[in-house]
Amino acid sequence: MASYFSSPPALVPLWQTAEDQVRLSMIGSRAFLLEAPGGLDLPSQRRIWALTQKLKPREDIAELIPGMTNLLVVLKRTPASVDSVARELQRYWAEGGELGQPGRVIEVPTCYGGEHAIDLAAICDFTGLSDHEVVRRHHQGTYTVMALGSAPGFGYLGGLDASIHVPRKKVPSLRMLKGTVTIGGPQTGISALTGPNGWNGLGFAELEVFDPTAERPALLAPGDQVRFLPERIEL
Repeated sequence: MASYFSSPPALVPLWQTAEDQVRLSMIGSRAFLLEAPGGLDLPSQRRIWALTQKLKPREDIAELIPGMTNLLVVLKRTPASVDSVARELQRYWAEGGELGQPGRVIEVPTCYGGEHAIDLAAICDFTGLSDHEVVRRHHQGTYTVMALGSAPGFGYLGGLDASIHVPRKKVPSLRMLKGTVTIGGPQTGISALTGPNGWNGLGFAELEVFDPTAERPALLAPGDQVRFLPERIEL
């Protein structure tokens, strides 16, 4: 047991599982990270939502933090048997199904192109599509908020047209403006803060995704549907 807790405070894989099973790792002495198999897709995220709901009644859990196709389970105390907890979590995953998260439809007026679309040319080069076609395929999509994270109020939006999947930049932009509409791999999003950002900017939205003084600080919630409305196109 001591070997589990003498490792540095980094992600330590403990259990190797089959390809269709959840992957478990430990962070510290009482936190378990569960990572869903497969890609960053809605079915995997729905299983994470289902698992979160199933674990909520447990009195030994201090906190549940769902992320993008992963779930951090923080226990109240260091378990007497790490392996026993791991087996229980794997059983919960195997028995669980998918859970839909019915949410609101949020329409985001967006300016495509222009001075804030700092990576639109690079997106076109990578995809082989014209700027008009990239913009069309982006705003015609309906996106699901898969999870919140990275920055307060930032939503990871799934459902991006596969033809405009563009990898995150190897060298991040040092000062991408809050409100920049971005693409990062198979996802899209709206920058929540001004600062370094490795996603690819193709537009801009005058939108506050997080207001700490509001009764509901985050504009987006898991399960919400987001549509980008082309208020202005500057190409």
